[in-house]
Order: sequence, then structure tokens, then C-alpha cells
Amino acid sequence: MTAADHAAKPPLRILLCAPRGFCAGVVRAIDAVEEALRRYGAPVYVRHEIVHNKFVVDSLKRKGAIFVEELDEVPDTQAPVIFSAHGVAKSVPEHASRRNLFAIDATCPLVTKVHREAEIHHRKGRHILLIGHNGHPEVVGTMGQLPPGAITLVETPEDARAITPPEGAELAYVTQTTLSVDDTAEMIAILRERFSNLAAPHKEDICYATTNRQEAVKQVAPQVDAMIVVGAPNSSNSQRLREAAERAGCPRALLVQRAAEIDWSQFANITRLGITAGASAPEVLVDEIIAAFSEQFEVAVEIATTAEEKVFFPLPRVLRSDAAE
Repeated sequence: MTAADHAAKPPLRILLCAPRGFCAGVVRAIDAVEEALRRYGAPVYVRHEIVHNKFVVDSLKRKGAIFVEELDEVPDTQAPVIFSAHGVAKSVPEHASRRNLFAIDATCPLVTKVHREAEIHHRKGRHILLIGHNGHPEVVGTMGQLPPGAITLVETPEDARAITPPEGAELAYVTQTTLSVDDTAEMIAILRERFSNLAAPHKEDICYATTNRQEAVKQVAPQVDAMIVVGAPNSSNSQRLREAAERAGCPRALLVQRAAEIDWSQFANITRLGITAGASAPEVLVDEIIAAFSEQFEVAVEIATTAEEKVFFPLPRVLRSDAAE
């Protein structure tokens, strides 16, 4: 590139949201697959995508992980079978036990917390309202902790206004961990107004990482011409980041998995760009996208930090270094 070419590139100020990217639960889940491969060799079976990111899944496939949607796809084997970070219904480990599979549960501890809360409420005779997205693996897993009919799913404010729980039942609510903080607060407010006896979680169910990433986006979004969220279309927390950017005043907020997906027509004439990443998106993809913009613009990167994260979750017990080899 000549000096003239270099000078011709327009300036672009990138505000890089912090925190962004991997959360402690995602790190734990990926590390669990890699440690199982190290200890036991390939193959290691993984039920559902370990996290919702194609780059991560493909890299683990190359190392010997085999991804399946259901345990029926796993042959009779002594190889480890790992449950994803999103959690599973109780029927899944029961199925694994009947088949004598070597199951390792990589469910995020914050999702497990929601499962335990739902069980406690159920034991106390309460009907549970679950705020979440129908069909999301985390919601499927949470609903599968209890008998059919014990949980009513609430997806929208309209649902919150319309649901009719069992007459006379005491009520409690739990939530999916990756929801929009603002949307969830609206639905909780509607439910509390309708049901005065509604029991709440001991501690907010939406996880620290979801909350922190949304807050960083809200701070940056009004300052930029466009926002890129690095993440997968099936990643709930990534989609919520895109929505948060739009609501906070960003003219264009786009979900992008890889640099090759960038639609450059969306970024003509911008001078300020925000970038964040969903909790299942690795930092290497953020670097890749910044590099792609550096080809088109004279880039200056600033870190916009709104919180410090020091959360760590240990590996599942069977994979820890102090466990028997």
C-alpha cells in the first residue's frame, strides 16, 4: 500500500465495549470439552452446541468433538458425553444413566441456579412462571426440571397480561439467564401488578455477563453511527445486545459472525463504530472484524469499560486436576 493509498482511507473511531465476549460459564463449558479430549482422547460427544458459536464448535470438531442433538445419536461407547452450557431436562441425564454413558454436565452454574430455584418453588407448592424464549435450549432444560404443567412460559408483555395460571395457586417466577434486562423488567412489573403473591428469585436470574454486556452497549450506542455485535443468530444474548443498541439510539446495529459477512454498504460514511461480542463469541473474531475495518479505514480503537469481571467457575468435578485420572 502506498502512502497515497494510506492517506485516502477515511478515519474511523472504534469504541470497543468492555466487558464483551466469553463469560465464565462459556469458558468453563469449552474448557470441559478440551479437558475431556486431553484426558480421554477423541471422540468426545457433545449434546447440542456446547455454546452458540459456529467458530467455537468447528474448532472443537477439528480436535475430535462430535456434536449431536439427542443422545440417541450417540453409539454405545465409553467415551465422554458432555451436556452443553445451556442445561438439559432431567430426562437427559436419566437417559444417559440407563445407557451407562459417561456423562459430564457442563451446564453453566448460573443456569443450574435457576433449575434449583424452580425445584424449590415447586416443592413449596408454587406454580412457576418462566420468562424466556420458547424453544431455546435453556428454556427447554428449565421446563424439563419439573413435571408437565408445573411451569407456564411467558415470552412477551402480552403473555404477561394474558396468562391464566391455575386458580388459587401460589406463584413464583424465574427467568432465562440471557434475556434483555429491560424487557424482563417490564414483564416482571406486569406480573407483579397482576399477582400480589408472586415470589421472586433470591437473586436476579439474568446472569452478570448478560447484564454487564447490555450495560456497556447502552453506554456506547448513543456515541456511534453503527454497532457490530459479534455473535451467532441463534445466540440469545447476542440478539439482545443488538436490540439494546438499537433502543439506546444507535442508527444501525448488526449481528455479524465473521468478517466475511460484513455488508460494507451498511458502513459507508461512518466515522464512529461500536463493537461488542456476545458471551459465546471468542475474542479472535473481534480481532478479525477490527482488522477488516482497518483495511477500509484508518482505525483508532478506544476501550469503553463499564464493569470489571472476575467471575470464575471450576470445571465439572470429574475433569478437575484433583480428580482421579
